Amino acid sequence: MSIKVIKRFKMTNPGGNVISKFRDTFQIVNKDLLKWFPGHMNKGLKQMQQQLKGVDCVIEVHDARLPISGHYADFSNTLTILKPHIFILNKVDLLDLRFKELIIAKLKETGLSNILFTNFKDNCCKGVNKILPLAKQLIKQSDRYNREQESSFGIMIIGVPNVGKSSLINRLRSNNLRKSKAVQIGAVAGITRSVLTRVKVLENPDIYVLDTPGILSPQVTDVQTGLKLALVGCMQDHLVGPEMLADYLLFWLNKNERFEYVNMLGLTEPHDDILYVLTYIAATFKKTVKIKNFDGSIIIRPNFKYAAEYFINLFRKGELGYYCLDKDLLEPSIK
Repeated sequence: MSIKVIKRFKMTNPGGNVISKFRDTFQIVNKDLLKWFPGHMNKGLKQMQQQLKGVDCVIEVHDARLPISGHYADFSNTLTILKPHIFILNKVDLLDLRFKELIIAKLKETGLSNILFTNFKDNCCKGVNKILPLAKQLIKQSDRYNREQESSFGIMIIGVPNVGKSSLINRLRSNNLRKSKAVQIGAVAGITRSVLTRVKVLENPDIYVLDTPGILSPQVTDVQTGLKLALVGCMQDHLVGPEMLADYLLFWLNKNERFEYVNMLGLTEPHDDILYVLTYIAATFKKTVKIKNFDGSIIIRPNFKYAAEYFINLFRKGELGYYCLDKDLLEPSIK
């Protein structure tokens, strides 16, 4: 896909000084994103810990657009300790690749290594093809303790919701065994609810993997992180609300001077008012809803929910450009 970056938009006062026409901060009201930790995740984490004795390697999967915020740091204290560990950043096809080297450097500063970038939708993805050879190498170099006499290898796939863990298992199984998918996948966070039975993905040596429920930190420390996780689909949309999520997307695009949405939506210029943008989208597609007024009369208004979901999906499919939502956490920053 060819990305066309349109001109930057600035406003000036009579003296010629630049005036920002966009918000500097994002205000969120009456929404608590800091306590989302469904019961199945807490239960799933305990199940995963119980399965560790049959595991030789842990593969951690994250969304490449959120390489820092999306990382559940507590995994290192609960699941990856004393186990070979591979850190995968998936959906690299949606990442602004200018940040790739900065991401690697930043993650290595935190002690992470064996970092691979992947696109599980690509049958010939080089990153995917490196996973099992790297896993075998790391396992053979490690102390397997109680599994030293076991000829087969066990791998656990972990990560936050909706980053492609199940897709990875299906891709490995298809590429190496030429077999159909073995685990359910979906575009909504929370499809995998429990640790499943192991799935064979390679023979000679036999390698089995465990799919696991997506785990988010019990306490997302700030609202911005929660919103970014929601924006890439690591939280179910209804927990935030599509209109608010669309507003945050508009805020982030404007703040980072990414105005591809203007041409994509057919606007004449960028806007900071999400109601204007959603109204424009709804009018373009002739989407309305009927609402009963307090006196029983019917009011027809734009379908803001449809418009918000349309705007968000454009972003998630890469049709508004490629991004690194953690660019503010990477140094030096790239403009």
